[in-house]
Amino acid sequence: MKEKVLFICTHNAARSQMAEGYMRARYGERYEVYSAGTAPAVEIDPRAVAVMAEIGVDLAGQETKALSVYFQQEMDTVVTVCEGGICPMFPWAKTVIHEEFPDPRAISGSEGEVLQGFRRVRDDIIKWIDGRFG
Repeated sequence: MKEKVLFICTHNAARSQMAEGYMRARYGERYEVYSAGTAPAVEIDPRAVAVMAEIGVDLAGQETKALSVYFQQEMDTVVTVCEGGICPMFPWAKTVIHEEFPDPRAISGSEGEVLQGFRRVRDDIIKWIDGRFG
């Protein structure tokens, strides 16, 4: 039986989506992976989709979801990736981990600079997932 992992952030538009997509692509044989947001955006940020496609991870089948979708569903691990220590409680998790990653959607500058910021966050998330779940 696969362990269930849920990544939570505010908008479920970038960080948690990148984490879900990468972990499913890399470790999907061992983990059932989900993501959600406390105030989900309408869609996944296209820059998150683009930087994940650069490394061969397709986010096309993923959608933004409200955290309430997973209420009363037991998870083995919940990972909150939000900033500033303002993260939701999830009482149906066996283990809760807080790992802060900056919101790449808050990066300002040229489109190239913003994409570089998305890549940095993506790479940090990947490094953390590989170290924790690999």
